[in-house]
This record gives sequence, C-alpha cells and structure tokens, in this order.
Amino acid sequence: MAKLTKEDFINSLKEMNLLEIKELVDAMKEEFGVDPSAVAVAAPVAGAAAEEGPSTVTVSISDPGAGKVGVIKVVKEITGLGLKEAKDIVDSNGVVKENIPTAEADEIKAKLEEAGATVEVK
Repeated sequence: MAKLTKEDFINSLKEMNLLEIKELVDAMKEEFGVDPSAVAVAAPVAGAAAEEGPSTVTVSISDPGAGKVGVIKVVKEITGLGLKEAKDIVDSNGVVKENIPTAEADEIKAKLEEAGATVEVK
C-alpha cells in the first residue's frame, strides 16, 4: 500500500462531509487511542463554523423604552448619523445596522439595552 502524503490526506478531507469526518475521527480514536481532534484539521473547523449560524445579522430597535433620549444618543454614536436621523430610527423602531458580524451586533445590542431599549437581532 502506497503511503499517503499530507497533501493527499488534506485533499481527501476536503471531499468529505462533516459526518464522514466525524466517523474518521472516531475511527482514529479507536485505532490509535488518541484524540485527533486535538490537532488542527482545516475541514472540521470550517464545517463547525458553518453550523454556528449566520455570519451577518441585522440589529433593530423594537422598543426605545423610557430613556428614549439616551437611546437616540447611542444610535447616533453607533451609526454616525445626525441627531434627526438617529431620532427617526428610534421613533420608527427601525434598523440600526444591517449585515454586520454577530460579535459587533452583540456589542451594539448591549449598548442599546444599557440605554433602555429593547433590541432584536435577526
């Protein structure tokens, strides 16, 4: 039997789906008594990232709450818009930012909730 090169092994991993890779990892654990998931393998990491959810989201205000002025100030700071435009977003329960990474959305949500708004992340 010919020895597999590193490139051949990686190319074969690229052709596998996530279930096949999991079965391969389980077989390696059984055969060698070692957990190969402790080593960096590109294909499972890419597959795991795809399962986490959307990579971009939209943050919108569903209710400005009692501290509407504070919410307007936060929206103005986040968006870089003028005071009137920020007020229009808050008054209409509008979208604050669209197609942003989830980490940025979480930060924005925290700031708006701290100001008293109820926020939706979709």
